[in-house]
Amino acid sequence: MAFDLTELNERIKKESSFIEDIKREISRVIVGQERIIERLIIGLLCKGHILIEGVPGLAKTLMISTLSKIIRTTFRRIQFTPDLLPADLIGTLVYNQKSGEFETKKGPIFSNIILADEINRSPAKVQSALLEAMQERQVTIGDKTHKLEEPFLVLATQNPIEQEGTYPLPEAQIDRFMLKVLIGYPDKEEEMEIIRRMASTNGVPKANPVVSPEQILRARKVLDDIYVDEKIHRYIVDVVFATRKPAEYGLDDVADLIEYGASPRASIYLALAGKAKAFISGRGYVIPEDIKDVIHDVLRHRIILTFEAEAEEVTSDDIISRLLEKIEVP
Repeated sequence: MAFDLTELNERIKKESSFIEDIKREISRVIVGQERIIERLIIGLLCKGHILIEGVPGLAKTLMISTLSKIIRTTFRRIQFTPDLLPADLIGTLVYNQKSGEFETKKGPIFSNIILADEINRSPAKVQSALLEAMQERQVTIGDKTHKLEEPFLVLATQNPIEQEGTYPLPEAQIDRFMLKVLIGYPDKEEEMEIIRRMASTNGVPKANPVVSPEQILRARKVLDDIYVDEKIHRYIVDVVFATRKPAEYGLDDVADLIEYGASPRASIYLALAGKAKAFISGRGYVIPEDIKDVIHDVLRHRIILTFEAEAEEVTSDDIISRLLEKIEVP
């Protein structure tokens, strides 16, 4: 085991070198937000889509577009609006008068990195069209199914404060996102740096492409070999089950606050995100701190609260923190 772990650590050291390149290039454009940047990297490593929520002006769009420039791959920004149609997203069949046949015209979803800007502004039929692409990594146009090229990552943004003219994401769709990340305001020093860097008519600084898709795909293969002990798996299962049956874990005070707990997909994503966190840290094995570090982002959109919780202004993050306090760490 020691030899295997040593060899695995060497592979991780070799294949994870691009992570520092990503962080360095993004920091040329984005001030602070190290935690959010790490979550984007976790999504890349785990083939997991990410929902980013924050008030306007916090550089959500800039952060995602910068990431796409750092990776030598294709990127499309799709502005979701109430009049958007599924064909505008996935494409459609177009009649060719010369050949007398229908030809496939592919939509913007056929890119490696997709920025779904203000995703909750599109109606349900458009959100459903995006669902197949996110889950199955394929798109059906007419009677033909087209595979999407890897790496394929959907990074969606939504505004939490402006609800007029929006279509809230249904639970079935929001569960497809591996992580839901909340972006907060910068501190004073960070905002001072933002002013110095951005208050210019020359525009924002430019990031350089430093990572290839092949590097990401190789890193994913290494990720599969990272060791997860049975005790870590048990810890993950206990946390997820505590969202479904909190009373069995001595959490009677939150039992009336949870309408529905997390699905098995939460357990899968917790294990994957834990591996990615270990990979980023240069370790060949997962420790409980890896799980605790990502658990809020994996679970916060998978716990459906009761009206009582909303009335008491209790958030899913509050409940997750309570679970972590109660459940024994291996």
